[in-house]
Amino acid sequence: MTPGTIRNPVLPGFHPDPSILRVGDDYYLATSTFEWYPGVRIHHSRDLVHWRPVGGALADTRLLDLTGVPDSGGVWAPCLSYVGGLFHLVYTDVKSYGGFWDTPNSVVTASSVEGPWSDPVPLHAQGFDPSLFHDVDGRSWLVSNRTDWRPGRPWANGIIIQEYDRNARQLVGEPVTVYTGTPAGMTEGPHLYRRDGWYYLVTAEGGTDWFHQVTVARSRDILGPYETDPGTPLVTSVHRPDLALQKAGHGSLVETPAGEWYLAHLAGRPLTPRGRCVLGRETALQRVTWTDDGWPRVEGGVPHDVVSGPDLPAHPWPSAPETDDFTAASLGPDWSTLRRPFSASWASTGGGRLRVHGGRSPGAQSGESMVARRVQHHRATFEATVLFEPRHFQQMAGLTAYYNSRNWYFLRVGFDERQGVVVDVLSSDRGRVTMHRPAVPVDGPVRLRFDLEEDVLRASCGSTEWGPFDATILSDEYAREHDSAWGFTGAFFGLWVQDLTGGGLPADFTAATYKPQL
Repeated sequence: MTPGTIRNPVLPGFHPDPSILRVGDDYYLATSTFEWYPGVRIHHSRDLVHWRPVGGALADTRLLDLTGVPDSGGVWAPCLSYVGGLFHLVYTDVKSYGGFWDTPNSVVTASSVEGPWSDPVPLHAQGFDPSLFHDVDGRSWLVSNRTDWRPGRPWANGIIIQEYDRNARQLVGEPVTVYTGTPAGMTEGPHLYRRDGWYYLVTAEGGTDWFHQVTVARSRDILGPYETDPGTPLVTSVHRPDLALQKAGHGSLVETPAGEWYLAHLAGRPLTPRGRCVLGRETALQRVTWTDDGWPRVEGGVPHDVVSGPDLPAHPWPSAPETDDFTAASLGPDWSTLRRPFSASWASTGGGRLRVHGGRSPGAQSGESMVARRVQHHRATFEATVLFEPRHFQQMAGLTAYYNSRNWYFLRVGFDERQGVVVDVLSSDRGRVTMHRPAVPVDGPVRLRFDLEEDVLRASCGSTEWGPFDATILSDEYAREHDSAWGFTGAFFGLWVQDLTGGGLPADFTAATYKPQL
């Protein structure tokens, strides 16, 4: 058997904060989804080389209510674990961040990773990035960071641990601070592991940007004290702006049946050194070895684009079709919806079309009608046919290249009192909306298209083109540079319908195609 080759990122596009888990011969990666449904995106592999999307775990408001969450709020850094025949999924639903923090944590369980998932059990809200560790003695522990709103103090000032009673489904005792991190600061993203009598605490430090890193500490006692690895960090890109994979940090470990270890971590691929990452924070895998005195090591302490895979049989999955013809009765796993779950109250699919009823404006942060998919390649096209019959200037439908409520492009079918039904482009840059001409009169179904070429975005309808536009406004870096806000997601291509009259006028979409230009 020849081990396969892992080519990073294994989950391209917006897939941050990976929690990796092995159950038997199956490997799972759970990643953050923020304001997008379904909450917590899960991928599946048999060889760590080939991955397929399973879909999202938190698919309805019983499990997750994202109404009104801010941009980059919602689900942060979930953790997937398995014990006693049940998958346990813990997650934070961030309602506010920065200054004061509202970070309620919950846990759900299921016998299958595809669900159905149990009703959420509320945990504490003292911090975010929760994970569950199940010890060999049968006890389980909840680990998270702790936030601090007090002026002049670090907002992430320690890792706390508290026992979780799985039978009673409740926390036991009081949380204990077990680690305060290194001078890199902003200690978060904790995961616990046990190996050769040691408890290993894997954390993220330095902030999820250019100074990000994975830090490891260990203790003989689960409650500490924990000694920081003298060779820390385990992986970082901080001193190597030349590397393709930047922002390396926030990691979790997995062991194969043969004793091979791998680290899943987030990374970003800027278009220029320390430039903007339009695709967002992605997931990569690194091979891990252990020193004679029991510390984990990634070769060179830096992320690698190409990594040797484990000694496992190759297990590729069928390729996903480039075009969704919407013949299925439910959305495929590559689609997401913004702040509200896909439901018959506003959308339906089947019979060769996706029907979406017009929703609220981008600024509403609830009731938006958008079905979108992650942009996963620096060069790609996205197109779909749209049938929409607006009768009012407040009704519009079409394709979007979307980052958040303040930064997007909208290639839309709209209404003009003088020209009737037209196609043009709207853009929002830091919340400032611009109309881009010409406005082209149309009648009946129209084929709309976006072309992304690294930092340039173009829009077209037939022979009419708009652009070039700056694609880098669809990035975390742009949001932080220009809005004094945090951004943690990535670019989406989507199908968007707005009816600001409140009438819910529907649009029909057919043959939605995402095609990478390799």
